[in-house]
Amino acid sequence: MSDIRKILVPVTFSEFSEELIGYAVDVARPLSAEVVFVNVIDQKHIQALQTIASFGYEVDETQYIQEVEKQRIGILEERLSRINYPDEKMRIVFKRGRPAAVLLKFAIDERVDLIIMEVKGKSEILHALSGSIAEKIFRYSPVPVLSYRRKEIADKLL
Repeated sequence: MSDIRKILVPVTFSEFSEELIGYAVDVARPLSAEVVFVNVIDQKHIQALQTIASFGYEVDETQYIQEVEKQRIGILEERLSRINYPDEKMRIVFKRGRPAAVLLKFAIDERVDLIIMEVKGKSEILHALSGSIAEKIFRYSPVPVLSYRRKEIADKLL
């Protein structure tokens, strides 16, 4: 485990992402690892904007992306400000595209050593139709993936 120098943490801004952030830093701390928090603006949302624009509505895709990133940076910076970990060991990155593909490419390009992510529960029907980002990352990741489970889920086992 001492070879872990860079940890990728996909952040979805769910109500539990603050727990995930804290957990990832707790894992990184004894290793003095860099933690890279990555959020992906899903290509499906951008395509939806393009569809709306094709109906004649005025939609500024660039402004939308800038505003979303600005909002999410504010949320992440606020959450990271409460974490006791050196700023130079934490980084925020925003990407656009298909989330699983973007995250896997990022892991390879950045040579991350570990991915820590939360797994959201979805209905079986939705999962069967669309697949799961987490499942794709677990299946195709070139590095180990650590699945974070919320405390309330772990408590059910006790």
